[in-house]
Amino acid sequence: MTSRLVVIPTRRAHSNHAEVARSIGVDIIAGRYGEGVRLPGDAELTAMFGVSRPVLRESVKTLVAKGLLTTKARVGTVVRERGAWNMFDADVLAWHLDAGIDRRFLNDLAEIRLAVEPRAAALAAARRSEADIAELNRSMARMRAEASDSVGFADGDLALHLAVANASGNLFMRSIGNVIEAALRASFLLSAPVETQDRETVLLWHQRIVDAIAGGDAEAATAAMAEVIYNGLRRHEGTSPSPSAAPATTAVAEPGEQS
Repeated sequence: MTSRLVVIPTRRAHSNHAEVARSIGVDIIAGRYGEGVRLPGDAELTAMFGVSRPVLRESVKTLVAKGLLTTKARVGTVVRERGAWNMFDADVLAWHLDAGIDRRFLNDLAEIRLAVEPRAAALAAARRSEADIAELNRSMARMRAEASDSVGFADGDLALHLAVANASGNLFMRSIGNVIEAALRASFLLSAPVETQDRETVLLWHQRIVDAIAGGDAEAATAAMAEVIYNGLRRHEGTSPSPSAAPATTAVAEPGEQS
């Protein structure tokens, strides 16, 4: 569950303290500094990064705020357990992409998506506007026009999911979609349906989401969204998705069962 699948570099930070925070953050996420491990002292770290003590302290404060580190009197700066990390922080997500996405990350992402996106699709079916439907159709058109393993296909896929969140009318669902956007794009790139049958399956189920939302069918929208997420997870795991199998109805209520 911890084997690295792929590294997706993100943009570098623009300030010294942000770049030091990014470097240490990536090392923590990659396991070079394990949970409960004390970081090297200030003198060693300032020499390592070529920065001043104030810059280093600002970097540590950033990592403490994001849940990766804690500072203890007479102990030093210690790496916190993974459960304390703020996974909805944009930097923490970006550092996961730098460190290398593993299966655990993908499973966790699928679980939070199953907890949110099927419900967002149901709400979208009740609340969508003509503009929302037009955006969903544009996203489908882009997916159909792009090669399955291209960035354009992944971006079309991402645009569709963000359009569903937007059409839900729920501000929290919109925010979650925007926060995990980079992780979703990386996930879609990793699960690209390169085989012809896989591509047709992906397009079929995404179209079912669009059709159900446009038709105001909340139940069908929920089921189609859940199946899309499960199909992506199957491709991550190297098994072929079924083009016509009905999604498990318990998947939405109990998203943790798929891992």
